[in-house]
Amino acid sequence: MAKSSTADPIHFVISELEILLEKGNAHATFEKAVKDIPQKLLGKVPQGSAYSIWQLVEHIRITQWDLLEFSRNPDHESPKWPEGYWPEAVAPENAKAWSASLEQIAKERKEFVKLLREAGEEIYTPFPYGDGQSLLREALVLADHNSYHTGEIILLRRILGDWG
Repeated sequence: MAKSSTADPIHFVISELEILLEKGNAHATFEKAVKDIPQKLLGKVPQGSAYSIWQLVEHIRITQWDLLEFSRNPDHESPKWPEGYWPEAVAPENAKAWSASLEQIAKERKEFVKLLREAGEEIYTPFPYGDGQSLLREALVLADHNSYHTGEIILLRRILGDWG
């Protein structure tokens, strides 16, 4: 990716948002947090934790999908809070379900970045629907939400003895 110049503020802002969403900046990326987790640990809920790694990953996937769809589709209906944002199953059905969830997260994050690039200065403009949200706000919510739960995944891996 080419470096943006501060002489072109909107491209600079969008570039910084892309870095925030894709690279993590001051924390581990989502991809690093979920890399090489043994299948047997995905459904473990350590004592004192409310969720398994699988449930956190699925929560990230569902929430990111909702933010993406809300940002590009005025007719989108969000899941019911909170139950619609959390999976009931503590573990994936199989390795294929795990891979599919990770692939969807990566794919839809790229789609969100594409929305940012296409919007240009319109990232600041509130959507004509909702209650004042803009694409910039949704991007910041997405980055904040994903980084928070990525940290929880890393903490669970530490508790389970599977993090450096």
